[in-house]
Amino acid sequence: MSTEPSTPLHQPRLAELIADKLRRRILTGRLPDGALLPNQDSLLAEFKISKPSLREALRILEAEGLITVRRGNVGGAYVHRPQARHAAYSLSLVLQAQQATLADVGGALKNLEGTCAELCARRDDRATEVVPYLREANERARETLDDVLVYVDAMADFHRGLVDRCGNTTLRLISGSVEALWLAHVQDWATMSTRAGTFPDRDYRLRGLETHERITDLIAAGAVEEAGRLAHAHFDPDQFYSDPQDAGRTIDASVLKAPGRAMASRRDRGGL
Repeated sequence: MSTEPSTPLHQPRLAELIADKLRRRILTGRLPDGALLPNQDSLLAEFKISKPSLREALRILEAEGLITVRRGNVGGAYVHRPQARHAAYSLSLVLQAQQATLADVGGALKNLEGTCAELCARRDDRATEVVPYLREANERARETLDDVLVYVDAMADFHRGLVDRCGNTTLRLISGSVEALWLAHVQDWATMSTRAGTFPDRDYRLRGLETHERITDLIAAGAVEEAGRLAHAHFDPDQFYSDPQDAGRTIDASVLKAPGRAMASRRDRGGL
């Protein structure tokens, strides 16, 4: 007979079980984004639990960012389906805690974009699902070459397209999160350099656009390795530093929460 001491099995708290049931409904879409959770009486009747247990379950979901509890005449618990921008902010907090630098983030994105370009070129449906989007971004960039900040936004949309349309959900989320953080820095750089009159000249901007057009042509042709190599070589983090010391500056997660940031662009994706 075994003499090994028995270890009691962990029994999840009731509130955790209820939170898990509601979480699954949110993640599967049964409770859509922006919806109001059933009222307290309905939930108490459904789950047959006490008010303290229900309140604890809601606190768990609120801490995870899946609901927002409002009080008053328009009170209730409102649902928030997870979005890429939420992952971007969480990732940026971890990177900041680990003292990751702008150079580190830029270097990671350089490699990720090369991979995304290859995946775009591998897609059988690239002619309809990838290339038109990239060409549209390139056309806007060409039309706005002399409007610097609008040009930057169009160029950013090209990079978003490489990531968002690579066809791999996991890589799209990871790369998009890194891009969102990088874009916040690039937007600051573009704004400050424009005000200072130091933004790269028109010929420089045109060369960057022509490279985007070449990457698009390679993707359209299904030239996987060539598209990946050019996308990797084209992404140069050093060009977005106002000062050489910027490369060693620790990233700041708060930029993703600042009002008016374009981290959630009109297409709600990542960044440059």
